[in-house]
Amino acid sequence: METYSKVLSVMCMFIAIAANSAQGQAGTRVGFYSSSCPRAESIVRSTVTTHFRSNPGIAPGLLRMHFHDCFVRGCDASVLISGANTERTAPPNLGLRGFEVIDDAKTQLEAICPGVVSCADILTLASRDSVVLSGGISWAVPTGRRDGRVSLASEASTLPGFTESVDSQKQKFAALGLNAQDLVVLVGGHTIGTTACQFFSYRLYNTSANVADPSINASFLPQLQALCPQNGDGTRRIALDTDSANRFDNNFFANLRNGRGILESDQKLWTDASTRSIVQRFLGIRGLAGLSFNVEFGRSMIKMSNIQVKTGTDGEIRKICSAIN
Repeated sequence: METYSKVLSVMCMFIAIAANSAQGQAGTRVGFYSSSCPRAESIVRSTVTTHFRSNPGIAPGLLRMHFHDCFVRGCDASVLISGANTERTAPPNLGLRGFEVIDDAKTQLEAICPGVVSCADILTLASRDSVVLSGGISWAVPTGRRDGRVSLASEASTLPGFTESVDSQKQKFAALGLNAQDLVVLVGGHTIGTTACQFFSYRLYNTSANVADPSINASFLPQLQALCPQNGDGTRRIALDTDSANRFDNNFFANLRNGRGILESDQKLWTDASTRSIVQRFLGIRGLAGLSFNVEFGRSMIKMSNIQVKTGTDGEIRKICSAIN
């Protein structure tokens, strides 16, 4: 127990150092609201916790929403804006969940600190809290983002798709300052959450030769076919990590190694040699691999959350997260 505590302490310090090193890169800093709205982070945390207790599926929903926000116009809460032709209406975002959690937190914060806490920061904090509630370790989140005023569905093409090659995924990540390790680590967030059959059932029933995707484990294939029958409507949801769907751990990478990746783009992280070696790093010494994943995930989340953020006089602090002021 003592050894574990020491390891955990070192990891938390490591993440805190990573957070501090991220400060200044985009004008954000840890504790930005310590004077202007001291309860900001605790209110977001308690709000996410309340919703999580009613529905644990809210955690992967918020994590995915943050990812989708940062990949379009940076982390400026543009994905939260509703209306015709906004990001929310783009095909990759139609399945996003958790908007009500952000709205709930925003309402509470506006009541005690009107016009102070941005929707972009609420979403960033909520994604961290979601990971912690799912069993991951925490990290210090630099805050101070402001909200964007533009949200266009046409710009959602920057989001990686579920059939994309690793090269294409790496290009999209690199365009935003994220490297191949960030790609593997952040996709590892699929250790929690689900996807619909329509996004992978084509791998189970190859129409041209009636042969399934050969990268799928032969013993796993019948299970997936039973869950997603060929004549189904495709809306049934399946866990992305079939062994520990609600637990934030490194089991997702073991699934890739064993041919049990659900999405084609996920499984390619193992079949492509350029990312397989990174996946293998998270499958090292038993008992330590999961800890390494947690640490690297925190580092990559800090890095991602500083993509093209608006600070100072850029952007605004929205009164309502779904609409510009």
